[in-house]
Amino acid sequence: MATNQADLVFEGGGVKGIAFGGALKALADADYEIKNVAGTSAGAIAAALVAAGYDAEELDALLQAMPFKKFQDESGIDRFPGGKLVSLLSELGVYEGKFFQTWITERLADKDVVTFGDLLNPDADPDDPDQRWRLRVIASDVTNRRLLVLPKDAPRLGVEPDELNVGYAVRMSMSIPIFFEPVVHENGGEKTVIVDGGMLSNFPVWLFDRKGKRPRWPTFGLLLAEPEPREEIGKRLDNEQQIGERGSIVDYVKDMALTMLAAHDRLYLDNATYARTVPVPTLGVGTTEFDISEDRIQALRDSGEGAMKAFLDDWDFQRYLSEVRDQPLRGRRELLSALQGGEEGAGS
Repeated sequence: MATNQADLVFEGGGVKGIAFGGALKALADADYEIKNVAGTSAGAIAAALVAAGYDAEELDALLQAMPFKKFQDESGIDRFPGGKLVSLLSELGVYEGKFFQTWITERLADKDVVTFGDLLNPDADPDDPDQRWRLRVIASDVTNRRLLVLPKDAPRLGVEPDELNVGYAVRMSMSIPIFFEPVVHENGGEKTVIVDGGMLSNFPVWLFDRKGKRPRWPTFGLLLAEPEPREEIGKRLDNEQQIGERGSIVDYVKDMALTMLAAHDRLYLDNATYARTVPVPTLGVGTTEFDISEDRIQALRDSGEGAMKAFLDDWDFQRYLSEVRDQPLRGRRELLSALQGGEEGAGS
């Protein structure tokens, strides 16, 4: 039986999410039991599989074998010159995302998980409805310009939270703008366009915080970094794969989308967040590097394992509580000033 417990929040990052497999292996080796999980985009994929019951070795193998090339399911028009631009203008994305939704739904079904009603949290506080489910998935409702934390916000889509299909929710969260067609959810006569959760929150490490209450166990945030979590965003985009010719309209819009996905939650990491963040070097792998080689897959996976081991070597939950969590919060301006002056974040 595990002697340590933790909640996990996985950042979005497309192909870079392979690193999560190694990180989970290191947690398992350190005898950690994962209680609750949350994630955005690729992070939502990993979180859903963990919540469904995949152990560290199973998840590690599954993430390394993900059929990224098959996720690039094109419509017939995409194969003609200019077809990708036509798809972008008419369908708001190049790839259909149907293969991915089938793939994740089948992987969840292998563990007898279909809806969020299959992922109820046995440790939930009955007075806190937010704790009802072990899994939380972040998506972006661009029609109504709001963040969706699923399944809690499922009623906004006309769906009972327990009845929301988990694979469908993950498909919403991983809809990288431009690359994948958005999910167009229909509720009666109303249509809601939903895209990658990273448009609004790519690193929602705050999800399991309970206002005014000390945490029963820590929340670790797995941050896909290149390699410094506070590095300029532009440096993290140099190796992103191009869909079309450099300088094309597709490329221009794609770069804007990737910049937004990378920038959210990076402009300001307070000390409490930074202290429980596991920065995982992603070795120059691009978010949409769908043709990633086996050698780079292995290196990325090993990077995740090494980063988690290094983090756990310095981690002390009681020290975190006394030196960071229980300290008075400083103002945003004061913290930004300190960070600009080179002050290190507390903790790891």
